[in-house]
Amino acid sequence: MGNFDDFCYDTVCMSLIKSKEELTILREGGKKLGQILRTVARSAKVNARVSDLNALAEDLIKKAGGRPSFKDFGGKKNSFPTALCVSINNEVVHGIPLATKVLKDGDIVGLDLGMEYKGLYTDTAMTVGVGKITKQNKRLIKTAEKALRAAIKKTRAGVDLQEISRAMQKTVEREGFSVVRQLVGHGVGHDVHEEPQIPNFVINNFHFVLEPGMVLAFEPMINAGKWEVETKKDGWTVVTKDGSCSAHFEHTVAVTKRGAIVITK
Repeated sequence: MGNFDDFCYDTVCMSLIKSKEELTILREGGKKLGQILRTVARSAKVNARVSDLNALAEDLIKKAGGRPSFKDFGGKKNSFPTALCVSINNEVVHGIPLATKVLKDGDIVGLDLGMEYKGLYTDTAMTVGVGKITKQNKRLIKTAEKALRAAIKKTRAGVDLQEISRAMQKTVEREGFSVVRQLVGHGVGHDVHEEPQIPNFVINNFHFVLEPGMVLAFEPMINAGKWEVETKKDGWTVVTKDGSCSAHFEHTVAVTKRGAIVITK
């Protein structure tokens, strides 16, 4: 994900359209990545060290014939150090799985993972509860997942991204939660992040019409409190400004004339 002012939307670059051969590879790699994330999520238990979750993710990616696309991402000055992002409670995204962090009963934890497989990229994320979590956090997690499903349901060639953004925002705000504004979804496939950026909320006069063969990473990020976030001194970890909990789900999908194919299912 990125900030919403980084990309130009005037034209559709042909690199955004993936070939049949590329889509076959993306579906193969995405299926592997989805399986890996679900395995890691099952290990997110009370007293688990988050560095162990990262080690597991990295090992499984290697065994799958892939490469962690987040590790060393961001340039030499402050590259992301691990394969897995682990964001706990008020951490929205990009949490670094330090060896000192241990999961506690009642935590909610966002797990975000990307992989390069045969030269192409997929991306997926989920939020899970650790032990016994509050009713509000259960509802927060469920709502974030519902917002992702709403985006996927709306997706097909010819649809304006604004319709998809509206579906996610309505799903979240109907439940009394807020949508993070500073971070958005994105295109993916030839690189970790591609055009278009995909707001999880409606922006007036923003339009981008989907075409067959586009590959997108939808990722609603929602807060129990207000939508404002800030980045910690490590330059990566994004947290809610008001300290409220946050949830995040993501799938990589391919656009077709009839609908969306979920690649990381």
